Amino acid sequence: MLRLQPFELVQPESIGEVLQLLSTHAEHVRIISGGTDLVPNLKLGSIKGDVLVSLQRVDELKNLKEADTQLVIGAGVSLHTIATSKLVQGTVPVLADAVGKIASPQIRNMGTLGGNLCLDTRCRYINQSEFIRSSFGGCLKSDGDRCHVVPGGSLCVAALSSDSVPVLIALGADVDIIGPEGERTIPVEELYTKDGVAHIALSSDEVVVRARVPIPAAQTRITYRKWAVRKSIDFPLVSVAVRIDHIKGSPDILEDGRVVVGVLGPQPKILRLSSLQGQPINEEMAHKVAGIVSRRCTPLANVPYSEDYRKLRLAVEVKRAIRSLFI
Repeated sequence: MLRLQPFELVQPESIGEVLQLLSTHAEHVRIISGGTDLVPNLKLGSIKGDVLVSLQRVDELKNLKEADTQLVIGAGVSLHTIATSKLVQGTVPVLADAVGKIASPQIRNMGTLGGNLCLDTRCRYINQSEFIRSSFGGCLKSDGDRCHVVPGGSLCVAALSSDSVPVLIALGADVDIIGPEGERTIPVEELYTKDGVAHIALSSDEVVVRARVPIPAAQTRITYRKWAVRKSIDFPLVSVAVRIDHIKGSPDILEDGRVVVGVLGPQPKILRLSSLQGQPINEEMAHKVAGIVSRRCTPLANVPYSEDYRKLRLAVEVKRAIRSLFI
C-alpha cells in the first residue's frame, strides 16, 4: 500500500487568503481542490507537498453562469456539476459530454474544472512507485537527468491527458488567472508549455479562478472523441476535439475549423483547417482531415499502449468525429 507522507493542510476561505498563503509558505506548497490527481501523485512520491492549500471553502470559485455570449465556470465547480448541468448541456453540450467521460462518477464528484485544467502530465516512467523509478535511475521529471521516451531530449515529454482541455481550446475558451499583480486573462491554449516538468504557464503564486467559454454560434459544430482501454477510470490514450464552422446559409461548405489533439506531449496540438476553406463537408473531407492529423501528429511511447496503434486510432477517431457532425 502506498502511503501519504505527512503534510500540513490549510483551508482558506477567500482568494486573497489563498494568494497570501502561496506567497508565504515553503517551496513545496501545493494547491488542492478535489485531490483526485494530486493525492495519487503524492503517494507515488512523484511530486512533493509539505503544505497543501485547499480551495474547498473558497465559494467564489464555484460560480457557474451564463454572461452575454459566454459560459463562465469557476475553477472550483465539480466535474459532475458541469457534466449534468442543464445550463451547460443547453449552451455548450460538447463540454458536458467531454467532462462526463472523465474517469468515474466518484472522481467526477470530487474533481474540479480547475484541477482538470491543471492536471499533471503523465508518463509510463514517472507514474510508478519510487522503488520502480529508482530501478532505471529516474527521469527528467523524477530525480534523473535523461528522458527514457526521447533519449537525448532536453525537455520532458510526459503527456497532458485532460479531457476538458482539447474541447475548451476548440471552443476558443479563455482562463482568468489571479496573482499578486492582479488578474489576467489568457486563451486556454497558452496555459501550457512544451516542458512536461513545468507544463503550466503559471507562477507559483498564481491561481486559475475561472474559464470563459464562448457559446458556439449556430454554424459551429464541435465534438470530442477519446479512446482508452477501459471506458471508466482510465485516462485517454487518444483524444481529439474537432470543430467545423460552415458558411452561413451553406451548411455543407467549410468556412473554418480546427482539430485539437491531446495525449501527445505536455501541450495539445492545434491544427487549423483554413487550407480546406470553401470545400464540401463530406466523406472526402473526413479523409483529408484525418490525413492531415496523421501526418502532423506523432504519438510517443510516453503512455501505455503502442504508439503505432495510437497513431492509426487517432486518424480513425478524426474521421468518426467529422462524420458525426455533418455526414
